[in-house]
Amino acid sequence: MRIFSGIRPTGNIHLGNYLGAIKQWIALQETNECVFCIVDLHAITTPYNPKELQKNILDAAAIYLAAGVNPEKSIIFTQSSVKEHAELGWLLGTITPMGELGRMTQFKEKSKQHKDYINAGLFNYPVLMTADILLYKGKAVPVGKDQEQHVELARTIAKKFNQKFGSPRGEAGKVFDEPETILPKAGAKIMSLQDPKKKMSKSDDPKNYISLFDSPEDITKKIMAATTDSGKEIIYNVTKKPGISNLLTIYSLITDRSVEDIQREFVKKSYSDFKKSLANVLINYLEPFRRKQKELQTRDIYVKEILNKGASRAKIIAETTMKEVREKMGLA
Repeated sequence: MRIFSGIRPTGNIHLGNYLGAIKQWIALQETNECVFCIVDLHAITTPYNPKELQKNILDAAAIYLAAGVNPEKSIIFTQSSVKEHAELGWLLGTITPMGELGRMTQFKEKSKQHKDYINAGLFNYPVLMTADILLYKGKAVPVGKDQEQHVELARTIAKKFNQKFGSPRGEAGKVFDEPETILPKAGAKIMSLQDPKKKMSKSDDPKNYISLFDSPEDITKKIMAATTDSGKEIIYNVTKKPGISNLLTIYSLITDRSVEDIQREFVKKSYSDFKKSLANVLINYLEPFRRKQKELQTRDIYVKEILNKGASRAKIIAETTMKEVREKMGLA
């Protein structure tokens, strides 16, 4: 089936991004048709530096590729290079109730975070995200827990479009599938190293997150300084021990071992022993990513060529969808 997902070109990717979404992409591309998009139109809804945007796009592409996205198997491109994203976003906005957008959690959070930058684009962000998905008739969207609400809205909008503009032949007459959300089995939300009751975010101080490309020294420093809890037992209990539970989740996802198995290994051992082991696990796991990223950072032309080829492939699908949409809406 066709899978769609995207990521904002806002600098480095942290471990939460990787475990919550990108790790899924790598597995999904093996058996599905995947469309991965660097969503620069979304990025400009919050404060940004125009002079750095193109560099950030190339950096994001290098991150995708370093993390394992294969351009021979998947389509990878920049959102704004396919104008149909914006066009479908506008058209879907004409059938999206204001009330649905007003209840979106991310809009409320971003509005508080950027009080001087509250704009219509930020409010309509979920409509454009819906357009991103439906433009490629994506059947599923791998996302972190924080984006689940947006995919639910995409399902609502797809259903409404089909009811309003689809032909009266039931399932056979619909224009869009209602996309499903794909969440990781565990670790959909990796928490901050310093405040384990808050989601890991790259907008926080760097000590709160592990970047996919942090040096071994930085990884060790951040893990050893990570917030733990009262008591000495290394057990998973999100309510009573959110700090150690977050670290256990990371350990489990990186090693593909169960939390219970890891707990047994560290019975009667200290937090320090556990953290040292986790730091070593992360350093070894992330080393190939660091190496590949360094290589790609010196090959801008190669990365641009991949994005251009991806955009050409994406346009073929997007133009076909928009031709159908325009006809259904009476615009052609």
